[in-house]
Amino acid sequence: MTPEAVIIDVVRTPVGRGKPGGLLSGIHPVDLLAGVLDAIVGRNDLDPALVDDVIGGCVSQIGEQSYNITRNAVLAAGFPETVPGTTIDRQCGSSQQAATFAAQAVLAGHADIVIACGVESMSRVPLGSSAAGADPYGSRVRARYPEGLVNQGVSAELIAAKWGFSRAELDEFAARSHRLAAEAGESGAFATELVPVPGIDALHDETVRPATTPESLAGLNPAFRTDALAERFPELDWRITPGNSSPLTDGASAALIMSAERAEQLGLTPRARFRAFSVVGSDPLYMLTGVIPATAKVLERAGLTHDDIDAYEVNEAFASVPLAWLADTGADAAKLNPRGGAIALGHALGSSGTRLLTTLVNQLEAMGGRYGLQTMCEGGGMANATIIERL
Repeated sequence: MTPEAVIIDVVRTPVGRGKPGGLLSGIHPVDLLAGVLDAIVGRNDLDPALVDDVIGGCVSQIGEQSYNITRNAVLAAGFPETVPGTTIDRQCGSSQQAATFAAQAVLAGHADIVIACGVESMSRVPLGSSAAGADPYGSRVRARYPEGLVNQGVSAELIAAKWGFSRAELDEFAARSHRLAAEAGESGAFATELVPVPGIDALHDETVRPATTPESLAGLNPAFRTDALAERFPELDWRITPGNSSPLTDGASAALIMSAERAEQLGLTPRARFRAFSVVGSDPLYMLTGVIPATAKVLERAGLTHDDIDAYEVNEAFASVPLAWLADTGADAAKLNPRGGAIALGHALGSSGTRLLTTLVNQLEAMGGRYGLQTMCEGGGMANATIIERL
């Protein structure tokens, strides 16, 4: 009989501003990740010695996040030394890929219990610091793209221009994210997924701004325009601002994944099962559009259509990304990020994939939905998509 990969539990820390003085900026990222590992086994009365592997996502693997941060967090959490850990980098989708690898190990019969997780402390390990001032591309990539690749903010601008989204539309979507996240927080919707961080009294998401309106966002200046880029891309009128982008963020999250058979043996009740996965490459100049083909591919693999999906989590790296996804897929906008997205809840890069999974599982349970789909745009032009089924 083919094993079934099920989700037993999902947890996350509150998110903090990824700057000095942010809510979690005083916590070493190893300790931040160790906290969710400790919480997820503790909540389920699971002997950590039974865990076959811990697979973690982290993007800036340098400094405090170097030397295989996942293994270090396993040790910091007090797990037996026999429990291994590995750290992977698929850019923003790193921990979503970790969950995919964990589920695939179970489905292949090579593991019974795996924890997928992720962490990023952008306050302590700044975005881009892992390049350490060196050239990450080499001569052959530069030869293939002689005009040069661009940062994600410029990609978001190119998407906004190509799909024709106005500044007002981008700001309206950003304000929606904050409104929905604030409503979810005030209603207690996040209570079952948030776990305390030792030394931090607060148990709320610091990046959510309930008072945000399209009008308050309208006064912000574009974040990515330079004279050189304006000359290269004269078609852009520069609509992407800090307000319609995800903020720099600190956070960690984890998912406890195992075979259905092992869950039954341990007396644990699965909350959801994995139905399908996809990963695609896309144009690295427009780098964030891979969510569109990744969604089509995962739906085909699951044998489902958009009518079957009850909730979507499409990462809000920038407002233009989910808006382009909506425009191309024709999905129901009301099902998209119903508890807000990364514009409000932050984008702690290595943690975001399992953070989205955490929110999606809880949303399906709250609404009584069956199928959920999450998809994540990624640096370099890639995207992951996953479909889960609530049990």
